[in-house]
Amino acid sequence: MTAKKARKKKHPIVVMKFGGSSVKDAERVKRAAERVVEKAKKGARVVVVVSAPGDMTDELIDRAMAITQEPDGREMDMLLATGEQVSIALLCMAIKEQGMGAISLTGPQAGIRADNVHTKARITTIKPVKIVRELKMGKIVVVAGFQGLNTNDDLTTLGRGGSDLTAVALAAALKSDVCEIYTDVRGVYTTDPRMVPDAQKIEQISYDEMLELAGSGSQVMQARSIEVAKKFGVDIHVRSSLEKVPGTLITSMNAAMEAPVVSGIAYDSNEAKLSITDIPDRPGIAAEIFGALAKESINVDMIIQSAAQDMLNDISFTCSRTDVRRAVVALEDLQSKLRAKNVVVDDTVAKVSIVGVGMRSHPGVAARMFATLADAKINIQMISTSEIKVACVVQQSDGKRAVQLLHKAFALEKGRS
Repeated sequence: MTAKKARKKKHPIVVMKFGGSSVKDAERVKRAAERVVEKAKKGARVVVVVSAPGDMTDELIDRAMAITQEPDGREMDMLLATGEQVSIALLCMAIKEQGMGAISLTGPQAGIRADNVHTKARITTIKPVKIVRELKMGKIVVVAGFQGLNTNDDLTTLGRGGSDLTAVALAAALKSDVCEIYTDVRGVYTTDPRMVPDAQKIEQISYDEMLELAGSGSQVMQARSIEVAKKFGVDIHVRSSLEKVPGTLITSMNAAMEAPVVSGIAYDSNEAKLSITDIPDRPGIAAEIFGALAKESINVDMIIQSAAQDMLNDISFTCSRTDVRRAVVALEDLQSKLRAKNVVVDDTVAKVSIVGVGMRSHPGVAARMFATLADAKINIQMISTSEIKVACVVQQSDGKRAVQLLHKAFALEKGRS
């Protein structure tokens, strides 16, 4: 299943990725092994990328936080990388039990090199020499997702959802036509089915739409993995590890395809709003503030600067709640230098976003979103837009209701509007 013309290969390389829910216990590990072996028996050379089992990563984080509230980044990477190593060993055992040759590799053994930002590293190069050698020997290669080796020869991890990035990057490096992402849902939906029961599965979606959805809080795919897929032209097939049914194809959009106005609605409750108030209204202030945040590797999402009064204004922005502590420290270090009045944190907000390539040619989409929220007396605190996305920050207590109302307003229960 691919939007490109099928390239005839005698023994194509297929990259399959299984998330934590797909390998959370022995039964699911065996089921994943069956899917892998089935693919290999059809003539494919198979590379498998695996996440840590179930909630193991969260459990490891909790164990670290029980020791210290500010764990060292290098040691945190050493700890978190162990989860994926559990999965690769168990999956290899299950594959061998079914009579196929297999070998497990850590990220460094697979040739994945990364930069030196601990816990949020970026892949710099992949030299899959050992993977190719093992494939030529007829083995299934099982690679630990989420990890690589930095320039200091230290293990490093790629951030939340990093196993998706590992899989897509390997597919690009190995020139695989498709990367199959197996999860506990049937594909990408118009919104989270747990919030809106009549959410519909999307059969095909563009890289750009999926990138906006992932960056806006959709839990199905990591945004950085979509960036890599788009850059190298890797089709991604998101499908169920529990059922053998077609999933969602993430690909370049076919020009002949009718562009939907709205493809989906994303919800992100892991947002916090920070404000630094009464700062001087002069050139360079924003550069100082966001430069300080960048030095701490803090990703900033939405930004608003208020109109100046008495040569003073406020700057507000959103970031992940996991970055709030470091962001506050960075801002407080600037507070006296800038003679700012306060640093204010609000962690009771959420972001709701509508996404669709059809917005480029359909006026009034944002107006419909704002009117829907206004009619429900849901206050919009911040707004950001792109060609194919409109995002609003609202009170978290209004977030779920906002998603439900917008899903209905754009008739997504009937499929993409």
